[in-house]
Amino acid sequence: MTVRVDRLANGLTVVTERMPGLGSASIGVWVGAGCRHERPEENGVAHFLEHMAFKGTARRSAIDIAVEIENVGGYLNAYTSRETTAYYARVLGEDVPLALDLIADILRAPAFAEAEIASERGVILQEIGQALDTPDDVVFDWLQEVSYPAQAMGRPILGLAERVRTFSAEDLRSFTSVHYAPERMILSAAGAVDHDEAVKLAQAAFGDMARGPAQGVEPARFMGGERRKVKRLEQAHVAMAFEGPAQKDGAAVAAQVFSTALGGGMSSRLFQEARERRGLCYSIFAHSSAFADTGAMTIYAGTGGKELPELTGLVIDELRRAAEGMSADEVARARAQLKAGLVMGMESPSNRAERLARSIAVWGRVQTIEELVEQIDAVDVAAARDVGARICAAPRPALALYGPVARAPGAAEIAERLAA
Repeated sequence: MTVRVDRLANGLTVVTERMPGLGSASIGVWVGAGCRHERPEENGVAHFLEHMAFKGTARRSAIDIAVEIENVGGYLNAYTSRETTAYYARVLGEDVPLALDLIADILRAPAFAEAEIASERGVILQEIGQALDTPDDVVFDWLQEVSYPAQAMGRPILGLAERVRTFSAEDLRSFTSVHYAPERMILSAAGAVDHDEAVKLAQAAFGDMARGPAQGVEPARFMGGERRKVKRLEQAHVAMAFEGPAQKDGAAVAAQVFSTALGGGMSSRLFQEARERRGLCYSIFAHSSAFADTGAMTIYAGTGGKELPELTGLVIDELRRAAEGMSADEVARARAQLKAGLVMGMESPSNRAERLARSIAVWGRVQTIEELVEQIDAVDVAAARDVGARICAAPRPALALYGPVARAPGAAEIAERLAA
């Protein structure tokens, strides 16, 4: 398997990885524009754009887009995150030119027809409503908000309904004109793909694009805080976050190992103690996330209102104990989980294409699988405990609670218990 990288004169990056033996390919364009790039009045526009990508272009209707990709048995999709919007397709190798032509068309010549905007606005409002009816979605949006209050990083990806109701074609065009510039685009492909052909196709599709204006992004500042809503539900939903390493922080991989050992699987401390031994909950997990300039370790649990105080105390105690005494066996098991997940994921061309794009976006180059495995293997007990201690010492955690949560301790109590 060979990774190759080229950059067009206008700054667009083309990265490919040929996977011998595969007859299909995944190809897409990752744009460095997500919800943290929105102004307050634009919140939700990046996600709205993602939806509008499939609603017609200057030369294709919405049904044309669907029919063309499905005529060759492929599929076309997109997603929006805090720092990225991605548009990608999975097709047979012979249909890569068609897939890229479709992606280029929806990126460069969206119609933004008023009727389609009105129709898709309704779909997005339904999506927002569905999220608001899903308690574990709600607490994670609240958790992000109290982690980064009054900041772009803390606003919801879907946006608020009152904003979404006002977006116009001009709002969509304005955001793309600023943020959809070639130097912030990465064309990534993996599977049955030829690199030289991909570069030629990219040049034809995007080579005439002009570079965009210089762009900054509001720095993210993890502040912490609390939001809770007492509501009559069967389950109490609690999510807490602690400031963690950013993407390029040397402790970022150690944070992944630590969070995996703490709550990343059935053998983890939280699962074994909270669910298996004490029967306090059905669902509980921990994970570490990292962005360009910030990061967090998040713990979530769903439990009954009566069990919530005991469960919350247990989570804090186990977090502190892990930071003080995580064992060599726990670290080794967490490393094995991360390495297996990494290697197994690389058997999919879609996962490989996304990994290539993310690596270029963060590091400006592609990290090899061997390099990533070495980074995981380099995390020893001392490194895991150190990052755990760093997480525990964060000045103020973030806390979001929803349901029968009146008896739950607050963020200040959690900070005191951690420091005890």
